[in-house]
Amino acid sequence: MVKTSVTMVSVVLAAVAALGIEPCRIEVVDRENGWPVPLVELRTTHQLRFFSDNAGVIAMDAPELMNREVWFDIKGHGYGVKKDNFGYAGVRLRPEPGRRLKVEVDRYCKAKRLGRLTGGGLFAESQKCGERLDWKESGEFGCDTVQVASYRDRLWWFWGDTNVPGYPLGVFQASAATTGLKPFEKFEPPVLPPYQWFRNREGRVRGVARMDSEEGPTWIFGTVGLRDKSGEEKLCASYFRIAKPMTPKAIGQCVWNDRLSKFESVEVLWRRSEAGERAPVFTDGHPVFWTDGDGKRWLLFADPFPHLKCPATYEGWRDRNQWEILTPQRKVRSADGKREVTAVRGSIAWNAYRKRWVSIFCERGGEGSFLGEIWYAEAAEPTGPWENAVKVLSHDNYTFYNPLMHPELTADDDRVLLFEGTYTSSFADKPPKTPRYDYTQILYRLDLDELFR
Repeated sequence: MVKTSVTMVSVVLAAVAALGIEPCRIEVVDRENGWPVPLVELRTTHQLRFFSDNAGVIAMDAPELMNREVWFDIKGHGYGVKKDNFGYAGVRLRPEPGRRLKVEVDRYCKAKRLGRLTGGGLFAESQKCGERLDWKESGEFGCDTVQVASYRDRLWWFWGDTNVPGYPLGVFQASAATTGLKPFEKFEPPVLPPYQWFRNREGRVRGVARMDSEEGPTWIFGTVGLRDKSGEEKLCASYFRIAKPMTPKAIGQCVWNDRLSKFESVEVLWRRSEAGERAPVFTDGHPVFWTDGDGKRWLLFADPFPHLKCPATYEGWRDRNQWEILTPQRKVRSADGKREVTAVRGSIAWNAYRKRWVSIFCERGGEGSFLGEIWYAEAAEPTGPWENAVKVLSHDNYTFYNPLMHPELTADDDRVLLFEGTYTSSFADKPPKTPRYDYTQILYRLDLDELFR
């Protein structure tokens, strides 16, 4: 009898060991509204780092942390808790297998983080806890700089260099996906991006911008749907062919081929002939439609502010003789009048609620990060002058570049403004890379009725 009991206990212990430790579920939420907060780090005194997923969940499974009081430093790029008398900002928790804990954080930035749009493991921590098991992985591990266009009653999304499980930057000729015109039912976390990716025969995410047999990356810019004089709709873009170190060796225009599901070059506008040669101004950046005071409809190309305009037709886009080069504003005075902000990369849009043109842009040489500070500004006209800049998002020694607003996702008079950008350790001062989040797109929400309170 004793031998049998010992044997059964051994079997049970072996089964428990095989299953591992049941994680302690920790949910990070915004104290103000109870929303889950992605990208919040909990760090132990022995430097274990845990990050909340798109549902704000962390699956705490470190055996040495279980069944004891543990201090966690909290960092969250705009979210956190107050410091104690020793200057530490964190919480004490007692993780236990199967236990559910909640951590409330305060939001110190004006923008509200909704979640990651690309990369692997959007709900990995939740899935460790047995939740959201129906979420299907895209197969890409992160990508650079988004472009969006409306074409054939869908939204078309294009990204730059893209990481895949099998190799860094496994797709470097523009990955792509489509969605419906209104892909998100609500603008609250957790975010579930419904992308329908373009894939190869093996089902892996593929490139859609191989222009010729030359090797090297191709970057897509200025994607826009235009109609030609016959009324046919075309999906247009400009492209860079890139040489080391990230310098353009050729610039051209391309049009989407519906039959082949890829871009094809229609003209090479420029090729580098000598080292140090500067590329010309062309139809890159983010396009926006504008009707001037005389009733003429234009297509403005901005990044963040307009640097070129052309008639808002396919023929106007193709004919360089119809292009007009603009001089974009470089600095914007802050709303408090204390400083001028150097604007680099971003987008503009008309905002019916504010009855102004609005912009979201990145600051060059910001206080918290060289390219991680995001600002909002307004203007009566799309060409400026842009003024009253307000910082809406800050990163602690991390980069958030090439932000793009999404006015197409909200109603015309909506008080909510959405924008996303690329979260990456590049151009920062050697920070540790954030697992799963590094080199991915993150979506934010800005409530305009709260912005000027």
